[in-house]
Amino acid sequence: MSKPYVVAFANQKGGVGKTTSCVNIASCAAEKGFRVLLIDSDPQGNSSSGVGVAKRQLEMTTYDALIDDAKPEEVVMKTAFSNLYVVPSTITLAGAEFELVDMKRREAKMKAFIEKCEGYDLIVIDCPPSLSMLTINALTAADGVIIPMQCEYYALEGLTQLMGTIKRVKEMYNPGLSVLGIIITMFNGRLNLSTAVLGELKKYYKDKLFNTAVPRLVRISEAPGFGEPINYHDKYSKASEVYMKLTDEIIARIGLKPEKSNKE
Repeated sequence: MSKPYVVAFANQKGGVGKTTSCVNIASCAAEKGFRVLLIDSDPQGNSSSGVGVAKRQLEMTTYDALIDDAKPEEVVMKTAFSNLYVVPSTITLAGAEFELVDMKRREAKMKAFIEKCEGYDLIVIDCPPSLSMLTINALTAADGVIIPMQCEYYALEGLTQLMGTIKRVKEMYNPGLSVLGIIITMFNGRLNLSTAVLGELKKYYKDKLFNTAVPRLVRISEAPGFGEPINYHDKYSKASEVYMKLTDEIIARIGLKPEKSNKE
């Protein structure tokens, strides 16, 4: 099997639908026959609970992968969903920020772990909502970055900061890094503000915007409470349809083709 494509979902602004999009796109790609590893690199651990992981029962997590050089077979868990695996996280990961400071090549710990992960088509990293060492690690390991964002003016300011961080990581640690695309989340086309901000995004980032915007839908919000991605929580809903369509766009942009043997 060829080297997996590694994508980091990043936005330092919280509440933009980053984790929701990360979980649902990973699950939709897995349903399409790709073997997907979801790495939860956020101490809040919402990606983990979003795929049904009982965090209180965990023995090893992303923390162990980064700080103690744990092997993939020690920290990767099979989820209840076809083709989808996860490296879970808990609040203990917050301590990694301090412990990484004194480590050699501290920005490349995630990359070193991922290089040991075999048998995947796609590796998806959910970054914390901050421009932290955990985020730097994810960007150093990634081939591409997906930026979920709302159509708000504060989000535009945050996007400029994030683009600056991506540029610095590219220059210092990861020359192959690129912005794969920007996802518009919680979109409401009836609001003048939303259409105005979308207009600004199209002006400056037209080639990066995905065509499929994610609307604000109840089904998307309630699925994490059941520990299920949207394509399992309500397979035939509009929400599931949107994320399946968006996943098709992402797969096409990456140029992924599933291995015939991957379908579970």
